[in-house]
Amino acid sequence: MERHDRPAVRRRGARFPAVIAALLAAGLAAGGCAGGGTGDGVSSSDGSRARAPKGGAAPDGGRTGTAAPQEADRRSDAPAPDYLSTFALDVDTASYGYARRTLAEGRLPDPATVRPEEFVNSFRPDYPRPEDNGFSVTVDGARAGRDGWSLVRVGLATRGAERNAERPPAALTFVVDVSGSMDEPGRLDLVKESLGLLADQLRDDDSVALVTFSDEARTELPMTRVGDARGRIREVVGALATRASTDVGAGVRAGYDVAVAGHRKGATNRVVLLSDALANTGDTEADPILARIDEERRAYGITLFGVGVGSEYGDAFMERLADKGDGQTTYVSTPEQARKVFVDQLPAHVELRARDAKAQVAFDRGTVEKFRLVGYENRAVADEDFRNDRVDGGEVGAGHTVTALYAVKTRPGAAGPLATATVRWLDPATRAPHERSGTVGTAALTGDIWGDGHDSLQLTAIAAYFADALRGGDLPGAPGLGVLAERAGAIADRSGSAVVRELADAIRSAAGLLRPREGENPSREGELRSGDPYS
Repeated sequence: MERHDRPAVRRRGARFPAVIAALLAAGLAAGGCAGGGTGDGVSSSDGSRARAPKGGAAPDGGRTGTAAPQEADRRSDAPAPDYLSTFALDVDTASYGYARRTLAEGRLPDPATVRPEEFVNSFRPDYPRPEDNGFSVTVDGARAGRDGWSLVRVGLATRGAERNAERPPAALTFVVDVSGSMDEPGRLDLVKESLGLLADQLRDDDSVALVTFSDEARTELPMTRVGDARGRIREVVGALATRASTDVGAGVRAGYDVAVAGHRKGATNRVVLLSDALANTGDTEADPILARIDEERRAYGITLFGVGVGSEYGDAFMERLADKGDGQTTYVSTPEQARKVFVDQLPAHVELRARDAKAQVAFDRGTVEKFRLVGYENRAVADEDFRNDRVDGGEVGAGHTVTALYAVKTRPGAAGPLATATVRWLDPATRAPHERSGTVGTAALTGDIWGDGHDSLQLTAIAAYFADALRGGDLPGAPGLGVLAERAGAIADRSGSAVVRELADAIRSAAGLLRPREGENPSREGELRSGDPYS
């Protein structure tokens, strides 16, 4: 979506494509690009100055915002409406996971399933972490060509959760697809293995329920405290077997019935849907189910986490369900990925840091000629609704990062402020609004994005350019897929990252399918190992 000197109002659309997730990410360790500014805090609502977090100076002339006003009444001089970009935060990664599987099978993904923000958010930059329960805001960038175009990155991060730290208990209702289509290897067998792993990770005061569905829904396990019931949970999971056709609607309705019946005040109440989302009976469209999901979200705060499986996957269907449930989607196709989600991530991300989180980036008319947000089309929010807390935003858990990348064309010879990025969210417990901002100037754009020592920003750009190429885009400054693969491979060599090596392999596979070449090696599955800086 490109903005020029003409007004434009954007509203958040129905979030059609995607599967779950936002969970395949982890720390990296690479700086951004160029420049040399320092990070300042922003003024809090009482007029005092707040300090940046440790490591607070944002790279490349960017600034990191750390102040969290207790009230959200603070205003700055707003630019013209067409110089604003507003969207709901999104931590999903399913689009990238499903694209990698599709490419590994020798097929190009359907362009409609390619969401660039989910490619970008599959890799976790090492943004500074806040010391409180809010966000850090980092803004950096670099030149992307000789015609005035640059890439500007807005990075948001929440404080991580210590595995043994105190947190609210979780009440998780698992809704498992046991229809005939789940009989394919890598579907129900992977779900059973995942749930078995999770049983050992939850705490004694957490609660678990299990609902299955095919042509009808069954409650296999009512809401049960984990405590001494781990053996019973494994027994129920081990007995899961496929049955008949797929009625996702029946499963979701039954799952929410169980979740409401077992609702725990003060706990994190969540429905976890594990399915290939290929509905062929009952409500085969999302609309009849969405009202129920929305009702329970508003009344009980029950959110939806969608985990997609299978070589054929109902991406759009799952995405709509998770969006209405104020949740996330991810996609798993291997035991390694399942372990990453259910052992390393889901237990740690039970604790929420923010509800209805939105971001707004204000570009300076004096230095910016036009700009384009890469992705987030189905997360758009009307600019005037940024501070309207009745407008739905995104849910963000502990330890998450969210990245938004912009292609920005600066005015010839212009120097000075470039953009201010502000994130607004509601406290999960009190629903009090908070805001935090970061700024960047043209000094951040003096370096070339492909220069030495800029791995973090380069990796963000590679993921975005790759997604844009898969859907036939024309993102300014885009290298060919062969060059992107080489650059991803070089970062993998320097960092030892298996997940970046997977990215390089996926780009090579796409290049071979779009323009077949001799001697191309097939994509291979990398090992998701502990300590991977980009996982």
